[in-house]
Amino acid sequence: MQIDRYKIESCKRTFDVHYSHFILQTPLWKLPGRALGVNCHEVWLKLEHLQTGGSFKARGMLNRLLSNPIPASGVIVASGGNAGIATAAAAKELGVPCEVFVPEISSLAKRARLAALGARVVVGGAAYADALQACLARQQETGALLTHAYDQPEVLVGAGTMALEIEAQGGLPGSVLVSVGGGGLMGGVASWFGQRSRVVALEPELAPALFRAREAGQPVDVAVSGIAADSLGARRIGHLAWEVSQAQVRDALLLTDEAIRAAQLWFWKELKLAVEPAAALPLAALQSGCYAPQPDETVCLIICGANLDPASLN
Repeated sequence: MQIDRYKIESCKRTFDVHYSHFILQTPLWKLPGRALGVNCHEVWLKLEHLQTGGSFKARGMLNRLLSNPIPASGVIVASGGNAGIATAAAAKELGVPCEVFVPEISSLAKRARLAALGARVVVGGAAYADALQACLARQQETGALLTHAYDQPEVLVGAGTMALEIEAQGGLPGSVLVSVGGGGLMGGVASWFGQRSRVVALEPELAPALFRAREAGQPVDVAVSGIAADSLGARRIGHLAWEVSQAQVRDALLLTDEAIRAAQLWFWKELKLAVEPAAALPLAALQSGCYAPQPDETVCLIICGANLDPASLN
């Protein structure tokens, strides 16, 4: 299945006309490559960690809620944290109840944020896949609208509005570096850019769902652990993202936890950007040499989330 770019444009218009106070146009910060220690013409930082709810997820979650009838029981989601926070924020915006199932590895900071948004928080197992199963069982009981963290068309369409925004703010970059968990962000970004920009998918070595799927020729379950597992902890790449990636994403690269942590701390120390580990993979890919741009290339890094404990940056 390919996501129609018209649907992304239509979603963006809805956001701009009716929800511009909620879905923010986040800044695109343009820096010379040398400012980040990279041999390329320019690096663009799409500061999506400044989005409502602290991540790009708000776009897809709001679009999912706006696209479907919401029963009295409200909405329900399983999430390592960011999709849950986005769903809870969207539910609060629309005045409907929200229940969020999180795995044990979800951070206390993210759970506190969920509670502050008025969501009912349930710890549903050791990893995201366990929380998802508990969430699905609960959804059968309540009939609530299920919002999937990454594997629904409305979610990919919402994520695609960020890519549309990047093009409107700066034109077409030579490449776009995207962190991948279940693949919703990658799927939305690649659906918008297609082959017009090179979309590079990045995963931690300890959570390689897309990389292993490519080795196997189909989505497969993988073991998940490591520094970014609360955000990039899907055991299997999403079906929709897999289909989009087959047509639109050439590169799937892996990064060590050490490289991710170094990039996260660099963002804080050098640019005063407080971002979670998942948001640091694009910079880690550049600074570690995992992705080597051409000297005349413009590279866009998606800085996807900021739901972290600030003490972790010390």
